[in-house]
Amino acid sequence: MRADGISFHHPWAFWAGCALLVAGVLAHVPMFLMGAPMHYQLAGMPMSPTMLVGMALIPLGLALAAYGLAPRIEQVRRTLHGARSHAYFHLADGVPLNREHWTLVLVLVVALAVDVMKPATLGFVMPGMTREYAISKESAAFLALVALTGTTVGSVVWGRIGDVFGRRAAILLSALMFMGTAICGAMPSFGWNLVMCFLMGASAGGLLPIAFTLMAEAIPAAHRGWLLVALGGIGTSAGYLLAAGAAAVLEPLFSWRVLWLLGLPTGALIVLLNRWIPESPRFLSSAGMEDAARAVLLRFSGTGARAIEADDATHPGAPILDEQHPVAGLRQLLRGRHAAISWGLVVCGTAWGLVNFGFLLWLPVNLVKLGVDPAGASALLARSAFIALPGIGVVVWLYHRWSSVRSLVLFIALTAAALLAFVAMALLDLRSAVLTTAATAALLVSVSGVIAMLIPYAAEIYPVHLRGTGSGVIAASSKFGGILGAGLGVLGCFEHLALAAALIALPMVAAAVMLARTGIETRGLGLEAIQTAMGTAGDEPLRPR
Repeated sequence: MRADGISFHHPWAFWAGCALLVAGVLAHVPMFLMGAPMHYQLAGMPMSPTMLVGMALIPLGLALAAYGLAPRIEQVRRTLHGARSHAYFHLADGVPLNREHWTLVLVLVVALAVDVMKPATLGFVMPGMTREYAISKESAAFLALVALTGTTVGSVVWGRIGDVFGRRAAILLSALMFMGTAICGAMPSFGWNLVMCFLMGASAGGLLPIAFTLMAEAIPAAHRGWLLVALGGIGTSAGYLLAAGAAAVLEPLFSWRVLWLLGLPTGALIVLLNRWIPESPRFLSSAGMEDAARAVLLRFSGTGARAIEADDATHPGAPILDEQHPVAGLRQLLRGRHAAISWGLVVCGTAWGLVNFGFLLWLPVNLVKLGVDPAGASALLARSAFIALPGIGVVVWLYHRWSSVRSLVLFIALTAAALLAFVAMALLDLRSAVLTTAATAALLVSVSGVIAMLIPYAAEIYPVHLRGTGSGVIAASSKFGGILGAGLGVLGCFEHLALAAALIALPMVAAAVMLARTGIETRGLGLEAIQTAMGTAGDEPLRPR
């Protein structure tokens, strides 16, 4: 790796792999264009030899590009077992935000918007896909379940890749998979769409936690919290707006298929922005690459006196970036020193998935049972969402100015309270539009606040060798909750409003109690100081030379 931390371990392999992958996707375009006279209806058509060759080129290109991103065996060994030497210097936590920080923020906002846009597109392609393939709504719903499963698996796998190969490599590999899964826009059968949707979900689930991990390790402590929460809120909103805009403008012209094909240019955009995505200095130091770590820090902190402390005995108080650690993985995450807080976050993520992908999806049906007419239910939800919109600003302010862990616990408790309000309304048969709007708005505000803080908080509380894995597991728990929510919805559990709300409120209350007891304050603290506060000696503490 070049000293600036933005190059590749095997550049020729990476770019050759990209070229093969793009060629493989473009080999499917003629099939798409052949359907123009039929408004791009391709169902039942035989796959051409060109498409089959393209399908072979895509995994070959992905494998070659992955080799180009993969570090050498010796670096992997140092990363897994801890570097033999350490960098003794300040971590740029005291410097103000500069152009390099804002450039990284903007690039990661673009990456997150692309990441959110891909699964958000699912809702817009479902109607057209259902009609073209002549499948039932149950079969179409299976596509969403496959995508959620992919995001769950991808969050865990990519988190581990980020801790072993690096944050930058994991982000770029995810973007390449985005590009490869674009071919489902030319697939003539529903089965191939299921396969591609799983892979799309895996890449989407993987990019999100790694982007937060890189952000947490590059932004000064004084600004890290609010920027992480704002990044998630802005990136998510932008992704949904892009998906909705593309559907409104392009789908009438090119059918639902063009929304999948957009994976090629949007994924390529992330790859083309790679020069502004440096490797994390903390990861570089953990892998024993101190010179590269210093070079990246200088990009973010300049040459001021607070940027890097001299590496000699005259500075006995200089902190180290990391110290030797054992091979780390899921077992250490869920059974080691971070077990208690990890389980609290996992319970919270699972409960959030049940609310978002279960309770809220069935809420329009249940509102009708509360006496709201179907058209009024949609209007009520829209009004509640509008009322809830400023909530993200409140979340950012509380996380930055008050407390990170207490803000998270507060919004978890508010979510449980909003669910219990629905229990009371159903049991007491209260049919008030004002109460229903207030309860719905409160639920939307609180549940949005929980997810806005959940993964950023996870990116702050784990040590460098577990940060990607930990963030990935917490992100996966929210998708796992979605899988449970979808399954329970099929079984009809959410048709009973009071029972469903009460059952989901229980894990929310449990998560609030667990995190209130084990959560660690991160506001304004350096990542290494957070580990010291957790008492994890031997993981990532500040220690004098």
